[in-house]
Amino acid sequence: MGLLNSYNQWKETRQQNYVNKMKEQGKCPDCHGKGYTVYPYNEFAYFNSFECPGCQGSGLYSDWEQLR
Repeated sequence: MGLLNSYNQWKETRQQNYVNKMKEQGKCPDCHGKGYTVYPYNEFAYFNSFECPGCQGSGLYSDWEQLR
């Protein structure tokens, strides 16, 4: 199980580094500061974009942190 624990630790460290990078830039980690999330293509539209649930569409890290 050492390999599985190492992988999980690596994944957690990678996620924390990404969140810290987004914090420095002031961007929401979920939508990369865009304020919306694009879902994959479906048969009725080329793309579906929705307000980011993480930051409520603002794209700011501070809003993401409050709603978390």
